[in-house]
Amino acid sequence: MSDFDEILFKDEPSEPTRSPDPPVTIHDNQWKILIVDDEADVHSVTIYMIKGIDFLGRGFTFFHAYNSREAREILREHQDMAVILLDVVMETEDSGLQLVRFIREELNNHTVRIVLRTGQPGKAPAAKVIVEYDINDYKEKTELTLDKMLVTVISALRSYHFISTLENNRRGLKKIINASFNIFEHQSLHKLGYGVFQQLTSILQLQDDAICSFASGLAVSKIEGQRLVLAGTGAYEQYVGRSFAEVETKLMQTALDQAQSRPHGFFCEGGKCAWYFNRQTGSENFLYFEIGKELDENDRDLLELFFTNVSLAYDNLFLHKGIEDTQKEIIFHIAETMECRSAETGSHVRRVAEYARLLALKCGLSEEEAEMLKLASTPHDLGKIGIPDSILNKPGPLTPEEYKIIKTHVYRGHDLLINSPSPIIKAAANIILQHHERWDGQGYPQGLKGEDIHIYGRIIGVADVFDALSNERVYHEAWTWEEVFAYFREERGRHFDPKLVDILMENQEEFKAIWSRYNSVGVQFM
Repeated sequence: MSDFDEILFKDEPSEPTRSPDPPVTIHDNQWKILIVDDEADVHSVTIYMIKGIDFLGRGFTFFHAYNSREAREILREHQDMAVILLDVVMETEDSGLQLVRFIREELNNHTVRIVLRTGQPGKAPAAKVIVEYDINDYKEKTELTLDKMLVTVISALRSYHFISTLENNRRGLKKIINASFNIFEHQSLHKLGYGVFQQLTSILQLQDDAICSFASGLAVSKIEGQRLVLAGTGAYEQYVGRSFAEVETKLMQTALDQAQSRPHGFFCEGGKCAWYFNRQTGSENFLYFEIGKELDENDRDLLELFFTNVSLAYDNLFLHKGIEDTQKEIIFHIAETMECRSAETGSHVRRVAEYARLLALKCGLSEEEAEMLKLASTPHDLGKIGIPDSILNKPGPLTPEEYKIIKTHVYRGHDLLINSPSPIIKAAANIILQHHERWDGQGYPQGLKGEDIHIYGRIIGVADVFDALSNERVYHEAWTWEEVFAYFREERGRHFDPKLVDILMENQEEFKAIWSRYNSVGVQFM
């Protein structure tokens, strides 16, 4: 064998081996630093130079990548990396620069500070790299003495901390805006309380394991002179609907007293937080909540801003409730006026309202809509105010002319209310107009058919007839329950919406219970 053959077949020298990096132990409160370099000695020297140093009371957690592929994997998993010490020439002459583009453009990470380190400055001239790539510092490896390394890393961390604080504030303010939009949508104190707790979880960045991080909280409002728990989470969930006195503790009262004495009504210490808000209108509201983290200055600022908006939401809700209560009072007075005119109706208005609410809930309408329908149903006979008593209270059958006059009451009532800006009164106007329509199109005044009749009109149509049949009128005796339900079975799909008749049949006892509760005569049916 010739010397040439020995050279030709001599084993290729293997790549330098590196000892495996120790497993990375991640501490939540430490700065994350990624070293990207294909030389194992650079990793070791870098750690040696800055290990044991801390910045703002926080130490360092080091991550290691020996090529751009490893670096990409790490950065995809840890997008809260603070500093990257990045080599330029690794598997290719520009692999480091391509990694910069990946970080800034694909990961869209503009917060992490990138320090470019190179042992071959000719491959990546500083002037060209600084202009064309979004890096934050450029160093030749030979110039990184111990002091300069410390200055470089601490300067990068200081920049990262400043940018992160600005970004967290931006995100926090965005959450405040979103949270405020959410809480202003709530139309009841109960839902507002739960909405506030949900938004607190988001604002304080408490994750899905909020059972541990956001353990317990309650929302209390003073209603008719009594403090009631309207919403609760965690350990306080069981107290919803009960008096605050049953759950109040000395620790809780101390937090609330502190909140009450603060300018913004907010207090938090040791993970125990309270917010207090009242107005001259007599509304008094407060929240108490416990979290598994200590609030920093940024958290406190965000919460004070959030609770300023919560205060406005409570004010808005109480104002809305006051207006709504006034509307209810007016509508009920109108309905009561009609009851006084009629010789037969007794508690007809109240019973129809309760039947309507029950039908609405059973057919899938929301609690809020069912309550609105209950209220809007009360003036369904308003138009009869213009009908002569001789016709309205006639004990015998009506003549065709008299029946024609009776039918005009739907237009009279509708026209009295339709121009109101109130959604409830507008709904009442449409109920008045449509509650005498029939499923088969044979009703009045418009001859509407099937689902062309608004669901409110269909519901009140059933409720009104159910009450008319089951109670004594000047023109007939009260029917027995057997006769009432037999009539609805017969008129299913003709006079009445089949679905509503089915609901009535399936829930007979609940409808009979409403009749018993509000029937002033107290007649017992079979």
